[in-house]
Amino acid sequence: MKYNLLPNTNIKVSRICLGTMTYGRQNTELDGHQQIDYALERGVNFIDTAEMYPVPAEATRYGNTEKIIGTWIKKSGKRDSIVLATKIAGPGDYTKHIRTTGFEKAGLIEAVDNSLKRLQTDYIDLYQLHWPERFTNTFGKRGYKHLKDEIWKDNFKEVLQTLEEIIKSGKIRHIGISNENPWGTMRFLEEAKNDLPRMITIQNPYSLLNRQFEVGNAEVSMQENIGLLAYSPLGCGVLSGKYIEKKDSPNSRLNLFKRFVRYSSNQSTEAAKLYLEIANRHNISLTSLALAFINQQPFVTSNIIGATNLDQLQENIDSIYVSLNNDVIKEIEKVHEMIPDPAT
Repeated sequence: MKYNLLPNTNIKVSRICLGTMTYGRQNTELDGHQQIDYALERGVNFIDTAEMYPVPAEATRYGNTEKIIGTWIKKSGKRDSIVLATKIAGPGDYTKHIRTTGFEKAGLIEAVDNSLKRLQTDYIDLYQLHWPERFTNTFGKRGYKHLKDEIWKDNFKEVLQTLEEIIKSGKIRHIGISNENPWGTMRFLEEAKNDLPRMITIQNPYSLLNRQFEVGNAEVSMQENIGLLAYSPLGCGVLSGKYIEKKDSPNSRLNLFKRFVRYSSNQSTEAAKLYLEIANRHNISLTSLALAFINQQPFVTSNIIGATNLDQLQENIDSIYVSLNNDVIKEIEKVHEMIPDPAT
């Protein structure tokens, strides 16, 4: 395995991170435990989860993913062998069953305490804000449209002050953001200059089908040393090639959950076919091509992979040993120029 330091820390994390949003839905508790055990055997020490998992978020399954990780921690006794990241859900129609108060102080404290109980641990290494409270262009929205009558008021300072209290209590070690844009990222970083804790990572979608991070956030990442934790690197499995080659099963994610259409547009399918042709020309799988491209980016701290079986997990982890040469990168860039960001 290859490793990076979480920015501005001495915490070493694997450049492949085990994503867990299928635990408690597509994967059983036993599946989850087997995946974590296998990942650790292969040198993966970084696990990412969230209070709202599994996805799709439902009140009846709320917190189940964290509970599965918690039972693994209790059974294995290997809490100190992993770097554990989780998230507080932001406000939204599909998280009203969790809370409606956003990131106000009581909500943050409650969320941390509940995650600690489910995870059966007394500390969280990286605690993330899952998406902004304010209205902005997240989750597949390309452009920003301002709402003049938005209720949200600027509270970046207050959020950091609450997180500072929680850090001082020992319950969390470091903080990060997710699904955030350059303005929000810079506001947090500017407020941190006033002796407040600093966001060290940003967890956003990044794949061959969605390279929007490169437009503004990549510069912030490099200039400000805030590392990308790339999620959906295979575009809900589209970049595994299984849907293109008709090798998908009824239990494949996009077949189970028809509302996940972000990576299923005609443009995404066409781009994925072109990337598959590149992979075939160079005798590697599309999965390896897609993941290796992300692994090589200088602003990526860790690539969050997800799998529903151990064969998928093995291929995903093995991508860390695949190196794409300049000729392959040039071919990838040609496709990107023709069909830029089809799954924004």
